[in-house]
Amino acid sequence: MLNRRQFFVSTASAVALGAVRWPRLARAAGSAPTILRVQKRSIEVNGKPATVFGIRQTDGTSGLVTAVGSRFRVHLDNQSGEPTLIHWHGLKPPYQQDGVPGISAPLIVPGATADYDFPLAYSGTFWMHSHQGLQEQNLLDAPLIIHDGNGPADEQEIVVMLHDFTFRPPTEILADLRKSAPPGSGMTMPGMTGEHSSMPGMNMGDMNMGSMNMGGMNMGAPKSMAGGMQMDLNDIAFDAFLANERTLRDPDVIRVEPGGRVLLRIINAAAASNFIVDLAPISANLVAVDGHAVNPVPGSRFPIAMAQRLDLRLTMPKGEGVYPLFAVLEGERKRTGIVLATKRGKVIRLAENAAAKAPALGFDFEHRLRAAVPLAGKKPDRSYSVELTGSMEKYDWGLNGVSYGNDKPLMVAAGERVEIAMANKTMMSHPMHTHGHFFQVVALNDKRFAGAVRDVVLVPPMNAVTIAFEADNPGKWVFHCHNLYHMESGMMTTIQYQGI
Repeated sequence: MLNRRQFFVSTASAVALGAVRWPRLARAAGSAPTILRVQKRSIEVNGKPATVFGIRQTDGTSGLVTAVGSRFRVHLDNQSGEPTLIHWHGLKPPYQQDGVPGISAPLIVPGATADYDFPLAYSGTFWMHSHQGLQEQNLLDAPLIIHDGNGPADEQEIVVMLHDFTFRPPTEILADLRKSAPPGSGMTMPGMTGEHSSMPGMNMGDMNMGSMNMGGMNMGAPKSMAGGMQMDLNDIAFDAFLANERTLRDPDVIRVEPGGRVLLRIINAAAASNFIVDLAPISANLVAVDGHAVNPVPGSRFPIAMAQRLDLRLTMPKGEGVYPLFAVLEGERKRTGIVLATKRGKVIRLAENAAAKAPALGFDFEHRLRAAVPLAGKKPDRSYSVELTGSMEKYDWGLNGVSYGNDKPLMVAAGERVEIAMANKTMMSHPMHTHGHFFQVVALNDKRFAGAVRDVVLVPPMNAVTIAFEADNPGKWVFHCHNLYHMESGMMTTIQYQGI
């Protein structure tokens, strides 16, 4: 049975071309920095080779694991052949080390290096990814785990990274989205379903806005709109969906002990896809979201939006067996996943489609989350109202009616409590992410409550979310939709401190 210091070795047996081990512990504070190399590599997806990126240590380990209270000391070597810059998603570095080209630092040109050194004040499940163009779509990312040393010594930790994958160049997909988008403000058109789209690389969601249920779990679909309008779920017909860089045709099989304790750290690294994580018949306790503890929420199925993370603690059944973990695409039957299997558990072929379509992600689950350590009670010193705007007609996304470059920064002052009320005026969901800060969800539509502490929150169509955060990290920080194609099309602005 793997302990907390050994758990990533369990993926070393992956046999897919180009497969790598998941993170290991970084060097102790005060020693030489951990070397991370950004490289191109080959993987195999359903029998077909593909060239992707990777962020690896010198021994081939993907990403890294470190400990709270240490320093994040990394020497980043760009061997990819392309200019890039890496964002440490969920961490709070000095803004000059945040990894956003043109805002925090210049691009790292091929063959060049960059150094990072800042303290780590909190633990959790995080990740790292490119913030340059559409590189993230081509797997330029990796796990980033920070331990607190408080977990059970006999608990096996397993990281699951989810991706949407395409053999097509992402730039071609974005060009098609811009030139082939149907008229209407993000509204779907009859017949343009995920299985029958007539536009190459395009996939129009066909989910109705009514209440949806999956195995007894009501996911809280966004409220209905007059005239039977439909939300747009999935715009891109991806070639595959990956869990730990593999599909269900050849899944990652991780051996577990009967009756053993397991902590699943699930990272949705997909560029444009939300999922429902399905563990049934096993039940787990959700203990953290986006690296921050919540009051435990039991269940077998959990929604996860783009860039969000789930920490699920469970105990395996006592007998020998095989237990798939599926991630089902929102609004579709398509799925990916890994397999948890005991030593003598026999793995069989798993269907790549679920029996029923997954529901659309809404608010019911978010309403159930309560931060284990909420923000202190305090009225906001500064409040902003931000409309999430855009349409499918020109695929022109923005905030308050303007795209990034024509925006006005959200100005704050150090020490302020800041609230941002986001109202989604479009027919697509938007996972909104703040850099350099985590926030608490304090209102969903007109209901205020002390929700989860996060760094990404999903704002469904025609709904509103209010977040609150402490302005405790001076700098210039981006605030954007984490749907990569929405961000690249302009749904981004900055949170800027006075005097910076």
